[in-house]
Amino acid sequence: MSRFLSTVARRTEPYVPGEQLNQPDIIKLNTNENPYPPSPKVVEAIQATLDDNTLQRYPSPTVDPLRHAIAKTYGLTKDNVFVGNGSDEVLAFAFMAFFEPGKMIKFPEISYSFYPVYSKIFDISYEQVPLNKDFTLAKEKFFGSEGGVILPNPNAPTSIYEELDGIEEILQQNPDQVVIIDEAYIDFAGPSAMKLIDRYDNLLVIQTTSKSRALAGLRVGFALGQPELIAGLTRIKDSFNSYTIDRLAMAGATAAFEDHAYFSESTKKIIRTREHTVESLKQLGFEVLPSDANFVFAKPINQDAKMLYEQLKTRGILVRHFDSELISDYLRITIGTDEQMGVLFKVLKQLDK
Repeated sequence: MSRFLSTVARRTEPYVPGEQLNQPDIIKLNTNENPYPPSPKVVEAIQATLDDNTLQRYPSPTVDPLRHAIAKTYGLTKDNVFVGNGSDEVLAFAFMAFFEPGKMIKFPEISYSFYPVYSKIFDISYEQVPLNKDFTLAKEKFFGSEGGVILPNPNAPTSIYEELDGIEEILQQNPDQVVIIDEAYIDFAGPSAMKLIDRYDNLLVIQTTSKSRALAGLRVGFALGQPELIAGLTRIKDSFNSYTIDRLAMAGATAAFEDHAYFSESTKKIIRTREHTVESLKQLGFEVLPSDANFVFAKPINQDAKMLYEQLKTRGILVRHFDSELISDYLRITIGTDEQMGVLFKVLKQLDK
């Protein structure tokens, strides 16, 4: 480690993303990307922007066209919407805007592994709250947090969705702290917590276009909340970089939100494949947690999970294995196309012989 690193850099333990192997024959089921391309209207919008020959000019710092499109989609106003360079950036801004060093925040023990990374880099104390034995949320343990709460819903990597009644209880029991609901996978699940925004000024909902809208390559995330929280995020963003969203990303993401039919059909297709995947894995002897995401969390019964991960990798199929003791018996498997999942099932049957 370099002697020139700051104290902040030294205490940081960077997030480790899933493997990104760009080999054309790889079946990539490890990073929860959408197996289908984005709406054709996204490509058209990006091309039109290129044809305008405006890349020499800065994009809009307020990202108003995209904010309007998101607000219209969810029945909100532009003042309820913040847009950032991927939901990870939005999460980072939220940690800086709403969580105070010296005041302990709470998030699930099994959860998105970026949360402890941000906590350490911003010097925020945190408590990792254990889940119930069945991996569901022990919501009462999130009551009365000193510094705030953040949790994914559906949870990652478990894929389990917490009903809105439970989310509302957490909000009610933390009236003076911000509660962040990280909804990267909500479009494959039940109702979003955004339905509660008008009733709770301490609620911030964060979503992404990477999953259900198939825009992982554009890096566009957004937050929904009452205007005071949105203004707080903007205050942090403008202290770092006023231009976080480029012209091409803004055009493409706006088009994605305007093509409701394409979004609905592709999301339904993934959900149908997910249900078939759950049943097929169970028939192959896996324990599979109830999934409301575009992935499943599955435990092989007769095989070691890490060994199975390695065996699949040598056969050109990437899934995700976590070395954490609490979940090392499980694999997280992204829902691909029906054809990709068919190859996975075929290989699993071969390995089980």
